[in-house]
Amino acid sequence: MNSFFASVELLDHPELKDKPVAVCGDPERRHGIILAKNEHAKKCGVVTAETIWQATKKCPDLYLLPPHYSKYDEFFHLINKIYGEFTDQVEPFSIDESWLDVTASQKLFGSGVEIADRIRERVKSELGLTLSAGVSFNKFFAKMGSEYKKPDATTLISRDNFKELLWPLPISEMFMVGFATSDKLMSIGITKIGDLARSDEKTLANLLGKQGPILKGYANGIDDSPVAKSDAKHRIKSVGNGVTFKRNLKSENDLLTALTGLADTVAGRLRSYKLKACGVKVDVRDPEFNDTSRQKKLPSPTNNAQDLKAGALDLIHSFWRSEKEIRLITLTAINLVDEDSDTQLSFFDAQGNLSDSSNADNENDSIEKAMDDIREKFGRDSIAFGQVIDNDIGIEI
Repeated sequence: MNSFFASVELLDHPELKDKPVAVCGDPERRHGIILAKNEHAKKCGVVTAETIWQATKKCPDLYLLPPHYSKYDEFFHLINKIYGEFTDQVEPFSIDESWLDVTASQKLFGSGVEIADRIRERVKSELGLTLSAGVSFNKFFAKMGSEYKKPDATTLISRDNFKELLWPLPISEMFMVGFATSDKLMSIGITKIGDLARSDEKTLANLLGKQGPILKGYANGIDDSPVAKSDAKHRIKSVGNGVTFKRNLKSENDLLTALTGLADTVAGRLRSYKLKACGVKVDVRDPEFNDTSRQKKLPSPTNNAQDLKAGALDLIHSFWRSEKEIRLITLTAINLVDEDSDTQLSFFDAQGNLSDSSNADNENDSIEKAMDDIREKFGRDSIAFGQVIDNDIGIEI
């Protein structure tokens, strides 16, 4: 999708269609960064993830709109419903991107390019939004094609033209090559995608590990990963939640409030997916935007908020100085297993002491499942842990 969040917002603000517009977080809640921008703002140099202050300095006439995530989710389903009329092999990559395998659809709807153009016209006429499509013989190049020409365009990347179209591009524009990888590649003279395609595999492996030769393969059009069917269950690898707080955390009580709210959300999501976590990971950011990340194994698999909170608290205490303030915390449940899978029980708790917590765990599980039932019937904000009530750090019920 082209400028997805901004384009959806502009449906309710047609008077701003020809103005530079950006969707941003709430500055008063310290979420004051650019989440999305339209083409007019992009031409002014506005980029995603920069602060509102930076964006308005580049573009003084920038119109700022708040995000409405429920709208984006609604349009995501409407768009993918259109995709589903052309193929049952639709694999969402994010809220505004999907892969479609139309190999078997060509007898009904024409070539890949013709199908892409028909989808673009349907989305535009029915939903008022535009998209850019990449048509290719593998997922990697299809993704690159969708980025090649914007907005509202279809790009064909074939076995005959991929070297001509993609190899001259800067290495930083290659899908799956982030800033750090790009810097490493450029440090050894690989500045373009074509350089990577022609580079020595052993050198790449020494530089990037096993990912190096894989990236070289992608640059040469080697990618046989399938597009999953739309009804296929995708294995969730982690479940997390992060908050930039309204004010910096300054005390142990602040930390407990933050972790109570984060663990409650993560545990609830785990239970909805019928999964348990074997480990927990925390990411902490200080007021100077320095990030620290740590993870640990839990004594036993859990989808209980109290267990996740205890693990996260123990982790933070192990590396964070108590006098140092905290701006952001992300709590992530990792190493997930099915809720009903067999697990090896431990005689010891998280501190290595002989465990006597099975009854308490069962009681906590019962309490939290009861909370799930209440929330399902009366709404998410109908019940909460007392620790988060009337907090001033930005943890919402």
